[in-house]
Amino acid sequence: MLQDPILLIGGSGIVGRWTARFLRATHPDAALLIGGRDLARAEEAAAEIGNAEAVKIDLAAADLGLGERRVSAIAIFFTDTTTAALRFAQARGVPYISISPAIHETGPDVAAYMHTPDAAPVVLGTEWLVGATTIPTLTFAKAFGRIDDIRLGALLDEQDEGGPAAFADLERQTQAVPAVLARRDGAWCWRTGDDAKAEFHAADGTPMAATALSPHDIVGLATVTGAPNVAFNLAIGESSSRRRGEPMSTEILIELAGEDPAGQPLRTRHAVTHPEGQMPPTGLGVALLLERLTGLDGDPTPPAGLYFPYQLLDSQRYFERFEQAGGEISALEAP
Repeated sequence: MLQDPILLIGGSGIVGRWTARFLRATHPDAALLIGGRDLARAEEAAAEIGNAEAVKIDLAAADLGLGERRVSAIAIFFTDTTTAALRFAQARGVPYISISPAIHETGPDVAAYMHTPDAAPVVLGTEWLVGATTIPTLTFAKAFGRIDDIRLGALLDEQDEGGPAAFADLERQTQAVPAVLARRDGAWCWRTGDDAKAEFHAADGTPMAATALSPHDIVGLATVTGAPNVAFNLAIGESSSRRRGEPMSTEILIELAGEDPAGQPLRTRHAVTHPEGQMPPTGLGVALLLERLTGLDGDPTPPAGLYFPYQLLDSQRYFERFEQAGGEISALEAP
């Protein structure tokens, strides 16, 4: 059991509460600090979670308002434009994960890491649903000898619940950013205007109008697989489950094309779904990362390194926990 608590900054939000629930379910004795700018809301969340304490966070203070209070790791669930939480983690030598900064916003975090690379492990966690896209994609990629195309589609149901921080992140990344990163014919490019419009088929085959998005999955998957074409598109609308008359769900569509190890053409299509929407998989990914970083699931991560989530999470363990949490990963008919 950890002596020092895990600090969840923004832990009273929807994703933070899911993260705390998953940690509590697996590690009932792990101490948690629910940090927030609204102490009353943090106290409410802490009481709901159990074995947790609420603390008021001040991002304008070098010690975040915690004084000499010790922590074992920090996860932050909204965009910290001051990098105060990261600097605090480095000063205390504890692991840090953020899940909000987009590709064009990671410069401050990367610079902070580069200047003190041995201070603490830093996780750039802004993958789509924190591992729910990259880990399955890399697993399916093992069937290929060469991958030419990776096409990722995320479908958010209109009824999917999201907190104000999640809404602000999505709005910033889909409306405020004039160009979206992709890889095309081996070169990095920016999709703008009509080029940023797209369409993909939902799990039930329904065509969905979509818009380009560039979470960290784009750069990570292109780097690992060497695929010359990688694109990510987001659709917001009716999910396949709701069209069947069931409650809404969230969907990730993963399409790979290339050759098998024998040089024969190969195309695969899979769906990653969760019946409770986007927030449980996101919270699960953060919880698994905190377990890995702190050593709750074994040896702690060494005190150095800049990581994407898929670099730290074991795929078999991820799949087991994802299914336990109600998620489903299924093969679909290739287009």
